[in-house]
Amino acid sequence: MKKNAQNLHTRKNLTLYITFVLAFIMIFLLFIGKMSAQVYNKCAAQNAVYEESLDSRTGHVRKVKVESDRHGNAQGNQYDLAVDGAFQGETIVVLHLYTGEGFDFSLPKAALKEKGFSVYRYLDNPPSPEELEKALSKACQLWIISSYTQKLNEGHLKVIKKFFDSGKGVYIWGDNEPYYADANYVSDYLIGVKMYGNLPGNVVVGLNEKNKKVGLTPGHLITTGLEYVYEGITIATLQDNQQVLEPLIYGHEKNLVCATYEQDGKRLILDGGFTRLYVSWDNAGTGRYVKNAAAWLVNYERFAKKDKKS
Repeated sequence: MKKNAQNLHTRKNLTLYITFVLAFIMIFLLFIGKMSAQVYNKCAAQNAVYEESLDSRTGHVRKVKVESDRHGNAQGNQYDLAVDGAFQGETIVVLHLYTGEGFDFSLPKAALKEKGFSVYRYLDNPPSPEELEKALSKACQLWIISSYTQKLNEGHLKVIKKFFDSGKGVYIWGDNEPYYADANYVSDYLIGVKMYGNLPGNVVVGLNEKNKKVGLTPGHLITTGLEYVYEGITIATLQDNQQVLEPLIYGHEKNLVCATYEQDGKRLILDGGFTRLYVSWDNAGTGRYVKNAAAWLVNYERFAKKDKKS
């Protein structure tokens, strides 16, 4: 009898222990889920943002469009794709190969800092492939701002492809001819697409509704909180290969200015309007666009799943 009582006591203790462990695991998973949800704002992928409001006269809850800035985009960082500070500790490596006309990257750097990103730039000339690989080992994404002469070599391409194939994001910026030498060198190597030409821009475009091929693609994570965006001054045109690229911004002349690549767990943005980064920054949406693009290139969805499996 005494032995049976001891066994019963042991089983009860074991049951309590298992219950405690399971409860702890559930709380931990809920905490992780809550933290994950805090990476993106609740308005993710919405262009026009609405919030619920109680009508004091009728007592009914209705959806009201949030206050807009002077360009018609939702006003406030809470309507960006990512929560402020969400990517604290993440680094963006920038090969800033064109630095003319006062292009110091200060405006994008300040915007990216709001989301927690730090920026490490190589000015005018790239580092050696070996140094680039070392820098990229600490980075979540690579941005390449092309000049009019090719400055990268085959060694750089191999390092960039290895980084890209690992799922880390790549943003390739060119501009009007001939300012896409390295943009085309890298984009052709990675995804087989180039940019070309020289078209006048300097226009704020709206949403590309009903596929009119003018403006922003609705519903993309990068266009969160954006109904209008400045296209740049003079811009290049991307090869409109929709088997490879998903259009993101069409210019007012129906030329494809910016597009995304998302296949096999890899993300890339190809853009023919780098003047957007430093000219007429306040003309519409550029700050939010830059922050959203960087947040998307983190490829959080892929790496969050990988972390959960491990």
